[in-house]
Amino acid sequence: MGTIVIAGTVVLVLLGFGNHVWWLAAVAVLFLYTQYGRSGSAGSASRSSSSSSSGGSSAGSMPGTYQAYRKRRDQQAKWERRYRRERPLESRRQAREKSK
Repeated sequence: MGTIVIAGTVVLVLLGFGNHVWWLAAVAVLFLYTQYGRSGSAGSASRSSSSSSSGGSSAGSMPGTYQAYRKRRDQQAKWERRYRRERPLESRRQAREKSK
């Protein structure tokens, strides 16, 4: 995928010598690729590590502090209690399926 994006960018840059709008298109392609196209690569890993080191944490990473962990755990328990209260039939069905 990266090779196709690089080749496309080179083509857009070469076309940009005749019309500068193509250079803007090349920049847009590179921007979109770096933001959304690199799933699971170094770009997303560096973002998650920087967010966890600054105190925040993303889904799937280790909690920054024990207080943050407790806050997320309590929030999840609150949502589960609310779900069971608002949808009693679904929660009974889930409990029955777990016991099988």
